[in-house]
Amino acid sequence: MASAADYTIDELICVCISRQVRDGDVWAQGINTPLVSAGLILGKLRYAPDARFTSAIGQALLQDWGALGISHIEDLWVGKGLVHLGFATGAAEILPSFQPKEFFRPAQLDSRGNTNNIAFGADVHKPRMRLPGSGGIPDVTPCYDHSYLYVPRHSRLTFVEKCDVVSGLGHVPWRRTGGGPRYLISDLGQFDWQAGQMRLTSLHPGVELQRVQRKTGFALAVAPDLHETPRPDAEDLRLLREEIDPLGTRKLETLAGRARKTLLRDIVRQERENYEGSGAARQV
Repeated sequence: MASAADYTIDELICVCISRQVRDGDVWAQGINTPLVSAGLILGKLRYAPDARFTSAIGQALLQDWGALGISHIEDLWVGKGLVHLGFATGAAEILPSFQPKEFFRPAQLDSRGNTNNIAFGADVHKPRMRLPGSGGIPDVTPCYDHSYLYVPRHSRLTFVEKCDVVSGLGHVPWRRTGGGPRYLISDLGQFDWQAGQMRLTSLHPGVELQRVQRKTGFALAVAPDLHETPRPDAEDLRLLREEIDPLGTRKLETLAGRARKTLLRDIVRQERENYEGSGAARQV
């Protein structure tokens, strides 16, 4: 049995995400967000058996779940779908009817919760770096108030005074519908938005307030009841390690460079060996 004291930061982030899941929720799932996938599935298993997912992979609505992976992840989102929808149908019917919640990972974020996933640099036509893109974030964030954020590596590169480009709308005073993000989890703590300003509500075990302030590029509000983030328990860790994500895909989002490349290659190797060992390859 895993010890509740023996956990990694990716597991703590997953557990914090799981605590946001409620029965009856529909959670929209991004394309490459294993930390969120693991956390949402954990939330379904522990707190919210009636939670459902809708995924950009296969554009499906799901009640079931399966173990995470990389090379065969479509088996989960496509193979277990209750119904498969085109993007236009999903945007026109799923969003208004089910009001799905979703975790977004911003490349830049200001104190109001405005986000940028387009480019670094003031001139978008000649950016210093072009980012992966915003997907449906500009469509969703002006209309709904069910957006949540996660930042696996908290730094001033992400938490900025002003976003170079705004692709996700935060708590701006002139908006008429919806609202900005409700919650943010990083590798240092948990945050909410009080009166439209980002506020630190809990510090992860071993993290000092000064460290969070130093790594945030704007004045950080602090909740009066600031406390330590509750740790994962043994069942959280067992489910994550043995059932939900035994290959450790969740760790990819907290790593960079050589360490990330090494883990990615190891996961793909394990998947290939598992696939060949199961006999599935011989049946194709």
